[in-house]
Amino acid sequence: MLFDLRGRGRRRTVQVIYASLAILMGGGLVLFGIGGATSGGLFDALGGGGGGGNVADVYQKRIEQYQARVAAAPSDAAAWAALTRAQAQEAAATGYQQGTGTYSAAGIRQLQAASRSWERYLAVAPAKPDADLANLMTTAYRDGLNDPKKAARALEIVIAQKGATSALYAQLSILAYLAGDSRQSTLAEQRAADLAPKDRKKLVKAQLAAQRASIDQQRAQLQQQQGAPSQGLGG
Repeated sequence: MLFDLRGRGRRRTVQVIYASLAILMGGGLVLFGIGGATSGGLFDALGGGGGGGNVADVYQKRIEQYQARVAAAPSDAAAWAALTRAQAQEAAATGYQQGTGTYSAAGIRQLQAASRSWERYLAVAPAKPDADLANLMTTAYRDGLNDPKKAARALEIVIAQKGATSALYAQLSILAYLAGDSRQSTLAEQRAADLAPKDRKKLVKAQLAAQRASIDQQRAQLQQQQGAPSQGLGG
């Protein structure tokens, strides 16, 4: 994690950084899965969001069922995948607040549980992990847990399984930049430009430069609040 998220104001500023990426990429080109190889972005993964009541009961029963399966067979990759998906979907369906674009405390806890299950899945997964599940976890890490490093790792699985596109590599470039990995960010940016149509290569680079500048500006504001010196995320 790159940011000290203690305090509502600081956490909200970090959330603004993520939200600004969709705007800078042309109304959500990257963050909402448009133009990429993934099967959906934020709203697809959320399944509508903001639910409760019977929805929570349904997901909780599924979670308990899959928890029993992994307890009985800890090396069952399919069971870990199913548990991860159920936990992430419950967090989205019952803990995501579309009005504020944030997760409730209960939603965050469920995403954290999904993250733990995802790590267990990867430990026993086949050579080619489930790309759709990786896409779901990219969303969870990026928009819920504010963990760009793990979001980037999940997105790399999506790219490897679904195929490379300019939009996916553009998203990877920004996630790597947020995670402080300037080398990976630069390499992903070049791939995004290489895969873009000839008349859009310069535009892709310009959009990514604008995103980095916006991130640096937001980060500088955070560091002023925290009393720390400012420097670029990728440095």
